[in-house]
Parts: sequence; C-alpha cells; structure tokens
Amino acid sequence: MNRAEKREFVTWLNETFQKSGCVIVAHYSGLTVSQVNDLRSKMSEAGGAVKVAKNRLAKIALQGTDSESMRDLFTGQTLIAYSEDPIAAPKVAVDFAKMNEKFVILGGSMGATSLSVDAVKSLASLPSLNELRAKLVGMISTPATRVAQVVNTPASQVARVISAYAQEGQAA
Repeated sequence: MNRAEKREFVTWLNETFQKSGCVIVAHYSGLTVSQVNDLRSKMSEAGGAVKVAKNRLAKIALQGTDSESMRDLFTGQTLIAYSEDPIAAPKVAVDFAKMNEKFVILGGSMGATSLSVDAVKSLASLPSLNELRAKLVGMISTPATRVAQVVNTPASQVARVISAYAQEGQAA
C-alpha cells in the first residue's frame, strides 16, 4: 500500500467507525482463509462486514470518533467486524467464536460506549432489530384479530340459529 492508498483507507475506516452501530475487534491468528471467508459470508448475511486492517492505520482512523476508546484493542493480528445493526456483528462474532476457538473476541464499541468481551456476549444474546420489530407487530396485531373475532362471533351465531330454524321448518 502506498501513502495515497493508506490515506484513502484511513478515511474509509474512519467513516466506517462513525457510521457503524457496533464494532467488534478480535484476534484471528490461526484461522484458515476458508474460515475467515466463512466469517465474512455469515457477517454479510447478517448485514455486517469483516475487515482486516493494519493496527497502526486502525488507530489513526479511530482518532476523532466515538469509538476512540478501543485503541488499546489493536495489538497482534486483529480484524474488525462491524454492522449498522448494533446486534448483528456481536451475534455473528460470538457464534463464530463458539465454533472456532482460535477466533478470540477482544472487545469493541457501540457509539461512545466501550464493550468488554462480556458486554459483546451480552449484546449477542439480545434479539436483533428485525426480531424486535416482528414481535412488536405480532403484539399489536394479535389484539386486533381477537377484537374482530369477538365482533364477528355473535353475527355468525345468529346466522346458525336462523339456519337451524329454517331446516326445522323444511323438515316439518
């Protein structure tokens, strides 16, 4: 990478740190290329991304962002997992770490809040924004469905009574 490419990368990484809902930093030494590609595809499916960055460039990119507190995490072979959804990146990273012991989560940040390893694991156990939205819609629509059933029930019972009288009248 020449100087111009490094500047461009630092600018892009700085914007990524500012836009992301959550950023996770992890060690990946010992993982095969196929395992890292598997992590990338899982993160992409969840709406996030994974990037390997030089520690020095990542520290420069952190300057002036809310995530600046995670500077100390960039030691050794690190990668960055990030997503706009604050739950997606932690969820995928924690699930991947359970299956690959060489993938070690160091911490991260969510806006100005620093995240320890335990905080990342706690975030991963929460439902995602889409899951919360689905639950909320379900909670809102269920009472409306029940009201419609209660309103329609008397009318259908009256129709059954009239139908029964009509059948008795025809039988007589």
